[in-house]
Amino acid sequence: MTTIATIGPSGSHAWQAAQLYDQDAEIAVFSRPARVIEAFAACEADLAIIPVYNTREGESREYFRTLEQLRDGFWIDNIVLPIHLSLGALDREQPLTMLLGTGTVFRQCEEYIASVYPGLDLMAVQDLDAAIREIKAEKLYDRGVIEAEEVLKARNFTLRDREIVSHNRTRFAVIGRKQAPRTGYDATIFITRPMKDRVGLLYDILGEFTRRGINLLDLKSETDVKTQELQIYIEVEGHIEDGPLRAAIHRIEHQIIQEPGSIRALGSFPRVDMRTKLIESFGFIGTGEMSKWFAAKLENEGYKTILTGRATPVKPEQMIEQVNVVVVCVPISVTAATIEKYGPQLREDQALILLAGEAENILEAALAHTKPGVEVMLVHNLWGPQADNMKNKTAAVVRTVRSGSFCSEFEAFLYKHGADIHLDSPNRHDLLMGVGQKLPTCISVALALTLQQNNIAPDDINSHATLTSLYGILAMSRVHNQNDRTYAEILATRGDGRKIIHDFIANILKVQDLADREEIAELCKLMERNRRYLTDPFLKDNMKRALAVDEALTRTMRAVK
Repeated sequence: MTTIATIGPSGSHAWQAAQLYDQDAEIAVFSRPARVIEAFAACEADLAIIPVYNTREGESREYFRTLEQLRDGFWIDNIVLPIHLSLGALDREQPLTMLLGTGTVFRQCEEYIASVYPGLDLMAVQDLDAAIREIKAEKLYDRGVIEAEEVLKARNFTLRDREIVSHNRTRFAVIGRKQAPRTGYDATIFITRPMKDRVGLLYDILGEFTRRGINLLDLKSETDVKTQELQIYIEVEGHIEDGPLRAAIHRIEHQIIQEPGSIRALGSFPRVDMRTKLIESFGFIGTGEMSKWFAAKLENEGYKTILTGRATPVKPEQMIEQVNVVVVCVPISVTAATIEKYGPQLREDQALILLAGEAENILEAALAHTKPGVEVMLVHNLWGPQADNMKNKTAAVVRTVRSGSFCSEFEAFLYKHGADIHLDSPNRHDLLMGVGQKLPTCISVALALTLQQNNIAPDDINSHATLTSLYGILAMSRVHNQNDRTYAEILATRGDGRKIIHDFIANILKVQDLADREEIAELCKLMERNRRYLTDPFLKDNMKRALAVDEALTRTMRAVK
């Protein structure tokens, strides 16, 4: 039989967590977390369970030093337990003059005690069972005890107030002797040795995780009692066997702290989320690389995903019945038709998220072909499936009057992974995408055509290119070096993006007409009006960026030559 060491008394929340983890286990209770770890280390128990975090109290004040003692075991799992605290006494009527409980319980009940019993003395005890035995033996009717209702009832105390703290949950760590295997939705706990002080040390450590797209879940620092040097506890997403995580730890040890073995992994385990997630599953209509990219990221967050298309065993109409959120990620030219076909099948307790580069017409189709209770939101991710992560990449989000809690959770997912979110209206989105995508693509295609018409060989272009003209040549090369269909879809989008193109064509003709007539003074006036509209801060900031690009391009051109 498995033996679990945990914190008593019998019936306590830690005892309940142990029973929840293995209802057939023998549970050995101790008064302190340190004693629990000692019993585990001495092989008096197969597993140990200790509280590490409470939504009211925050981190358990004892667990940091307790986990430091862990040498022959690993943090392998977690239990999140609702904490139901009640106030009990020997009878219901006698006025109370003192409240007893553990320090942890008192910290969780600060608001309740301050509002209901502001003048009472508090006695924090480590051995609650011993305190209860004393109350009963000496018939101390004026003493109240705050603990789990099960503990109070088992010891024949009268309940004077139940559920005295709301929204109260505790996370318990499960300690075992073997590292937990990878599940795909994991977290890893690290603790450092006391480190010598250095300017920027913590910043540099965190940067190694950030630049690899590894999300930090928790960070705690403390000064070592003996050395008075900094010690850090870090919890990150991922399993210790994951390549990026191993690379980060290796660099931190050897390049940042410069002490091999200075970081110890306490364990990897299935990730626990203290937040409430409303979404359980996403279903994709579309099996392209972008659908697969988002599905992989969502699965790493613990969501279930289903990809569907014409050739998949599960068809879109079957998938829709099984998920909370339906994501449409198909070529722009068929997005509206896809919505018209499948939108009516969505229930009123679902959401429709559109991964698309056009907003006005697509959102009109979505609102027209789904039931009024279906949430609707459009997300235009300005990156491709080659990207490793979303950090600092732009996501244009277009909410509607029907964007609700599911849509907010997806937006929070984008934010968590570092996306630079811009909230747009449908009209504004299409205008800006006309400037940012449609216009450069149109110019690039037209420029290539112009080169052909004038028999200008590609090899001759660079010989007469300035750094300014090189920008257009690079854009042209980029467009023609990637998927033709993608850029053709961008050019064919409707909405106000087309207005940008037609206005630009009209303005090209206007400017060239002034140039053909050699109206230099009028051209100068025109450029001055443009300068005032663009504003000095905008021009100066972008000039700095241009100069940085120029420097990089110059180095590249020299290297090519």
